[in-house]
Amino acid sequence: MGQVFDDTFFMKKALAEAQIALEKDEVPVGVVVVANNSIIARAHNLTEALTDVTAHAEMQGITAAANAIGGKYLQGCTLYVTLEPCSMCAGALYWSQISRVVFAADDPKRGYRQQGTSLHPKTKVTEGILAIEARALLHAFFKLKRE
Repeated sequence: MGQVFDDTFFMKKALAEAQIALEKDEVPVGVVVVANNSIIARAHNLTEALTDVTAHAEMQGITAAANAIGGKYLQGCTLYVTLEPCSMCAGALYWSQISRVVFAADDPKRGYRQQGTSLHPKTKVTEGILAIEARALLHAFFKLKRE
């Protein structure tokens, strides 16, 4: 039986990136960018490693995807991310004109919706794919930080 390339499949790949971030003592957020049912970019948070507050998974993914396609606009692409993007990342996604954003866990404190930021009007959003798994990684990380 063939592999099914659906939102769950690609979110599992984003979760694998989040796991890499966790192992590097970064906030465990992971991203994959998909075009034509193929992953063109993978990324995770690198804010600690790069000592750069802008090195969020989404920012890394946008840059990698733009390099992969040879252009700054990500029309026809979908970004899968394990946590709702913040305002900064939503702004970058807006300017990239990405066609679709799929996120796992919502971020009721720092998410772009809470902050009143908008994505591009043509960007479609799907939320909640593997949210329990994404939240579990985040909770594990912050629990270790509190101990």
